[in-house]
Amino acid sequence: MDETVIGFVGLLRRNGVRVSIAESMDTFHALDLVGLGTRAAVKDTLRATLVKRGADLPAYDRLFDLYFSGIGEIVKDAESRSRAALDLDPAEYQELIEALARFLEEQGIELSELARALLRQDSARLERLLRDAAKQAGVQRIERPFQEGQFAQGMQEALGVGGAARELQLIGDALGAGDPDPRRQRLSRFVERRLQELQEMIRRLIRGELEQRDLGQRDAARVQQLAEKSFYYLSEDEIRRMKEAVAKLAQRLKNVLAVKRRSARRGKFDVKDTLRKNLQYGGVPFKIRFDRRKRVKPQIVVLCDVSDSVRNVSRFMLQLVYSLQDLYSKVRSFIFVSDIGEITKLFEEHEIHQAIDQAIRGNVINVYAHSDFGRAFRTFHREHLAAITRHTTVIVLGDARNNYNLPHEWALREIKQRAKQLIWLNPESRMTWGFGDSEMDRYQPYCDVVEECRNLNQLYRVVDRIVVG
Repeated sequence: MDETVIGFVGLLRRNGVRVSIAESMDTFHALDLVGLGTRAAVKDTLRATLVKRGADLPAYDRLFDLYFSGIGEIVKDAESRSRAALDLDPAEYQELIEALARFLEEQGIELSELARALLRQDSARLERLLRDAAKQAGVQRIERPFQEGQFAQGMQEALGVGGAARELQLIGDALGAGDPDPRRQRLSRFVERRLQELQEMIRRLIRGELEQRDLGQRDAARVQQLAEKSFYYLSEDEIRRMKEAVAKLAQRLKNVLAVKRRSARRGKFDVKDTLRKNLQYGGVPFKIRFDRRKRVKPQIVVLCDVSDSVRNVSRFMLQLVYSLQDLYSKVRSFIFVSDIGEITKLFEEHEIHQAIDQAIRGNVINVYAHSDFGRAFRTFHREHLAAITRHTTVIVLGDARNNYNLPHEWALREIKQRAKQLIWLNPESRMTWGFGDSEMDRYQPYCDVVEECRNLNQLYRVVDRIVVG
């Protein structure tokens, strides 16, 4: 069972579910306490110890059903099919197995381990033999359906199916010798049936392994396809899945930043100070010196357009900022359409998705007004300019479509002059910037970075550049 659980943990990891070594150990302790009484109890125990995020539950349920409907279920199904093919109830079927055992003993026929497990319906031993053969044949390496025959042949050789088939043939011949006997004929059909079921068990095991791999590949393909799709055209289900992807992006960036800051804590190697401190040793560097200058955590101010045309990408950007805010000394978030409103406290007081829903549904500003970037920038300049310092990175998310109102680019210029850098993310194609009511050509000169950000892949690249670069 330990090997089975370890294999399942590996399957979860391959499909994007994060499981630590400590959580794996917790699983073994939990199973010791709960036991293996029922499938439901095992499933709930593993879910409680291995799954941390609600977003991973659908994947966990699919993978559990696929993995644990594995070799054990295959063996049980084979037994049921054999019984059904012979038209026997469970009691009659058991009598048949016992009658065959007596016949073999009377005839003095010795069986290999595989043949004995097949004919005595030893499910536990048969499952172990199949599992060992699959491992020996490297079935876990299968990638394409056309490889099924190759790995089936490998499993047959590992199991010694050829030798078992000869043994069963000899038993069938022995049962058919002499005068016709209905009981012996039924035993002969049972022996023949078990050999057929062994071949089917091998095929089903290989297909199950391929299905596990396909599931991970299909999920990866769907995520990649979704990552290239424009935020404008996402369905409700795709928006839900996109939230999961953004959460994974935030966690990845957190991990990268944490590593960078741990290494930065020690400081850079200081050559001059090292030489100076080691003059007494003739210049041999017994004492290594590092530059321990204090690093200032950066600050972030986000201005998000939440008008209808960009609401989806605004949601994801706000989700990302919310997830990363503990990495910065200060994060202030604002939303605007025509009016501008701060949602920093909303983020502090509510769970992430509840806070974002309140922000973009009109609880803070009128989200149904016509876009007016100029008015929003002028208001921010008047009421919040003091929030910008030389340590502040300002991120503006919006399409710059101003409905032919005054752009007030001077306000953006003065924001830029006070900030460390000003980054503008535009969810429209570059080909449309500056046309119609777009004021992007007026705002762009006052930005350090201007990037197109229409889908998740572009958001990944932009955020990597902002946070990691």
